[in-house]
Amino acid sequence: MALGSVAQAGTQPVETLPLQADGAGWLLPAGVHSGSFRIDQSMQLRCAEGAILDAGGEGHGLVIAAPKVRVEGCEVRNWGRNLTDMDSGIYLEKQATGAEVVGNRLRGPGFGIWLDGTLDVLLERNDIEGDLQTRSQDRGNGIQLFAVRGARVIDNRLRHVRDGIYIDTSSGNLMQGNLIEDVRYGIHYMFSHDNRVLNNLTRRTRTGYALMQSRQLTVIGNRSEFDQNYGILMNYITYSTLQDNLVSDVQQGTSGGGDGMIAGAEGKALFIYNSLFNRIENNRFQRSSLGIHLTAGSEDNQITGNAFIYNQQQVKYVATREQEWSRQGRGNYWSDYLGWDRDGDGLGDVAYEPNDNVDRLLWTYPQVRLLLNSPGVELLRWVQRAFPVVRAPGVRDSHPLMNAPAQAAAQVLP
Repeated sequence: MALGSVAQAGTQPVETLPLQADGAGWLLPAGVHSGSFRIDQSMQLRCAEGAILDAGGEGHGLVIAAPKVRVEGCEVRNWGRNLTDMDSGIYLEKQATGAEVVGNRLRGPGFGIWLDGTLDVLLERNDIEGDLQTRSQDRGNGIQLFAVRGARVIDNRLRHVRDGIYIDTSSGNLMQGNLIEDVRYGIHYMFSHDNRVLNNLTRRTRTGYALMQSRQLTVIGNRSEFDQNYGILMNYITYSTLQDNLVSDVQQGTSGGGDGMIAGAEGKALFIYNSLFNRIENNRFQRSSLGIHLTAGSEDNQITGNAFIYNQQQVKYVATREQEWSRQGRGNYWSDYLGWDRDGDGLGDVAYEPNDNVDRLLWTYPQVRLLLNSPGVELLRWVQRAFPVVRAPGVRDSHPLMNAPAQAAAQVLP
């Protein structure tokens, strides 16, 4: 078996391993196999139970540098921790078009799986865990995509890494069914367009879904449970769809996630920052410190059919333009709505307006909360109701739903 030359210092050709013929591919027998290895020719490599690739704390564990390579069932551990050198458990070079990395176990301090400018790769059912002895900010990301197209990242489990899945300058990719726990950002997009994020689950992250500087994202059927600061963050996102997602129990952690991203993280189920022309429908945002916060010119978004349930504060909107959150006679469900439905059509007869001038006063001067139930504050609220001309522009849902939409209600956490 001739697999080509060794192009990277410190790596050995995979042919130096004691491979056994296995049908159309090769089988790596049980045992600890020390070193960094490289595949330079199309092949199928399967690892027997107990087969371990141990990189000895230096460089990559396994480099794939050929098209149509399949690596399945291997355990890779103890690769390098130099993030500048992109030390990874499995590193896929540009020529690794159509590679399949399936059912592997990776334990190490650097990046888990790195895709570098390649096409049409499948990453499926891999289990990736970072090094708990390393500070979280010094760990690599679980899966890193850079300048990648056509990748399918499906049903992987990632935990104790820096970011679960980081997508940079990559378009036309699918993230589906991944479980991500105890990381900084679960799924993190930067400068990436036309991607799909479907049916993933994040738990105990500092931001479940950090969608940043991207457009035409399709984010459907995902869950965020017990994340801190933000369940879903939209920062400079345009022409994207958020639908049928469930965000629950987001609470305040360290401000901005501890990394200075955006200050003032009150535990927001959905934070929309300088994002326009998005469709946000049939999602459920529940039991969080703040249901939805829009700021920095986040206007012209279509927000209908969502359920906002038992959040400590439902809406925070900081802008000077009126926002109508109903469309074609259908709005959103609000658990604190106090209106009525006399004709029984399932829509409230009076509009839902969550924020007034008193709310804005509290946002600007939090210490005013000490006077929240004082006669002076109650007088201000009465003046606003009696003289609507002094009401500041804000969110208005003219047709609030009397019941949570069926799609959102079906996703209630047990």
